[in-house]
Amino acid sequence: MRIRPCTVTVTQLPEKLKTKEGRLFFADLQRRIKVERPCIVLDCAKVREMDKHAIHMLLCCLEEAMKHNGDVKLAAVTPSIGEILELTRVDRLFEIYETQTEAVNSFFRPRFERALYARQPDNSDQISESAA
Repeated sequence: MRIRPCTVTVTQLPEKLKTKEGRLFFADLQRRIKVERPCIVLDCAKVREMDKHAIHMLLCCLEEAMKHNGDVKLAAVTPSIGEILELTRVDRLFEIYETQTEAVNSFFRPRFERALYARQPDNSDQISESAA
């Protein structure tokens, strides 16, 4: 299987990702997404605050990338931000990686192999309830 080459853009999300910061960030990112097959890694290591507008901004980033046959992946998501993504079920739309390097490298692996490396939601509660 041949994987098409792409240039991966890594972007650090700001510490506070609320309405104003989200708009500024998206406007900047939107200029870089207007290429064929954009490969974007959003580094979430510094994010401490995220509101509903920030969630919307993440979804807009993903939508814009998909319009150009690309993808957006999240890296270094803190536990508190991971909870927010899980509660809003946005975590199911993104591949989430422990490190920026893993996220970048995932663009160069076949899809079935990427699933092994991406952090999956913990469904152990659902499994134990259905088994009982």
